[in-house]
Order: sequence, then C-alpha cells, then structure tokens
Amino acid sequence: MDLRGKKALVTGGGTGIGRAVSLLLAERGASVAVNYSRSAQEAEETVRLIQSRGGQAFAIRADVSREPEVKAMAETVAQRWGTIDLLVNNASVTRHIAMDDLESISDEAWDELFGINVKGMFYCARAAAPYMKKQGRGAIVNVGSIAGITGTGSSLPYAVSKAAVHGLTRSLAKALAPHIRVNAVAPGAVLTRWWEGRERQMEQLAGSLLLGETASPEDIAHMICAALEQEALTGQIITVDAGQSM
Repeated sequence: MDLRGKKALVTGGGTGIGRAVSLLLAERGASVAVNYSRSAQEAEETVRLIQSRGGQAFAIRADVSREPEVKAMAETVAQRWGTIDLLVNNASVTRHIAMDDLESISDEAWDELFGINVKGMFYCARAAAPYMKKQGRGAIVNVGSIAGITGTGSSLPYAVSKAAVHGLTRSLAKALAPHIRVNAVAPGAVLTRWWEGRERQMEQLAGSLLLGETASPEDIAHMICAALEQEALTGQIITVDAGQSM
C-alpha cells in the first residue's frame, strides 16, 4: 500500500512511538490525525512539527477507553478527510509493579490497563472499520509488547494486557479479512517517557542486548509503517526488540 494521500489516525500520537510514527506517516505523504487524551500540548507540538515540514495533521482528543468518545473521534476524522485508511493503535498505559508483588495489583490497575490497552484498541478498530470496508481496503497496526510474549515487564497486568493485544490482533485479522489487514508490532524496551527516572536500568538492559542498544521510537515507527504498507501481511506479531526476547 502506498501511504501517499492516505488518511491516518494515530492514537497516543503526541509522544514517544506515537509521535515518531505520526511524523513518519506524514513524511511518506499521509495526512495524520494525532489523538491524545491528556497530552494536549505534546499532540499540538507533533502537529506543528508535521505542518512545518509541509504535511497535513490535526490533533483530536479522545479517551480511547470510552467508546462514545472513540466513535465521535472517528466521525470527526472521516468528516474532515472523507475516510480513514490507516489506524495505528498506539495509546497504552502501564503501572510499575514488581512482578512477584501480587498483593499490590489492584482492581483499578487491571481495569485501567485493560480499558485502555485492550478495549481501547478494539473500540478504535471497530470505529474505523466501516470507513475502511466502504472503500474496500484499509490497514491497522496495534502496538503490542514483548511483555505479552515473555510474560515479564513493568507489571503483571501490563504483560497480560499486551498478550491480549496480540490475541486481539489475530482475531481482528480474521474478522476483518479480506479487505482490512491487522498486524501488531511488539517493541522491547524503548527509551520513552515511561523510563523517566529509570535511565540507569535502561542502560544496564542495553548492555545485555544482542545488538548492544535498545530500539528507538523511530525504529518502531519504521516497522509500523512497513506493516501498514505490506499488502501480503496480516495477523502477525512482529517483534522489534534488539534481541531482548532471545
């Protein structure tokens, strides 16, 4: 799929991987709706960066865990640009809880992580799918994590939520075939704001990786765009982790 002229929605597009993929999509000729929930200033900065380079973008607020807001967001994007061709389900949250500290895992943590990381991706896919079906083609990439493969990560609920994202990806690929392709990119550790205050831990991890350094948000963005472009790819979980899961 040629990304030139396509209309893309990127959730959590104001920071980290979301910003990197928004910028790269615009660089490749797509128009980008930059979704945010709380990071309004960062989303507007992403839009300014795109526009300063001659691209088309606008910021749009929606809490992806709230389906009415997701529906309204999809309708706004489609009204502005006529359709939605591409969806990058990037919005996610985590909690930093030791994996063996089961007593510290609250119902609130489960509800928040599954509400945003899993149900939010489903709501966005369901809202975008009718526009893609109407034109007979579309592509979705969900941002998973190697935590969903290895079972370890920032917390047990986070790892389980990302395993659910991978399952959701495969199920949506079957449900939306043959016209809509659905894949997931599963990053390892990536230096984003989630690691603020844990930079030393990141440095120690980098030294143990096969490639000697962690992936950047731009590395993940390139793989997301490749998955959007590749017409023969659906239902796949693609790891980009510098060898972390080996």
